[in-house]
Amino acid sequence: MMAYYKEGVLKDGSRVTLRPLVREDREKLLDFFRRLDAKELNFLRNDVRDPAVIDHWVNHIDPNRVFPLVAEAGGRIVGDATLHMRKVGWKRHLGNVRVVVAKDYQNRGLATLLINEIVELAGEFGLEKLIAEIHLQATAAFAVFKKAGFSVKAVFEDLVKDPGGKSSDLVVMVCDIQARDRNT
Repeated sequence: MMAYYKEGVLKDGSRVTLRPLVREDREKLLDFFRRLDAKELNFLRNDVRDPAVIDHWVNHIDPNRVFPLVAEAGGRIVGDATLHMRKVGWKRHLGNVRVVVAKDYQNRGLATLLINEIVELAGEFGLEKLIAEIHLQATAAFAVFKKAGFSVKAVFEDLVKDPGGKSSDLVVMVCDIQARDRNT
């Protein structure tokens, strides 16, 4: 895993440490996901409260396939961002980004900080574009990705369902890394 540690300052002046996830973070990551409420869990792809899911993640870290970045404050994980990549094939220039922030750190600039770091890392990995798939009801996520330079490229009507079976739209947002770098 590449050496990567940064300190970030949030809107309220509090500080977080950004660093790669390591195997020893198992309990902290489990604790982080167990603190999420049911609504937040609806937007995630995996059952993150299942210890077997977390075990698989921390025991199979391959930063060239999935780069896991965590934000830590006060000895606990308060944010998680992942950059998903492919090394071969027709999508090898694309990355997918996913971000989750602890409730007590939402609306403080942490999601924006994490997304900006992932975009920077994606450029270092040689990626050209990043994709974020967002549930239409995740309005805060939509706003934060837009602020970070992502734009809507597609809306798929009734493509996703919540645990109760209610359909909703999926928004696909894309960030052109080189264009974003030229504009900043």
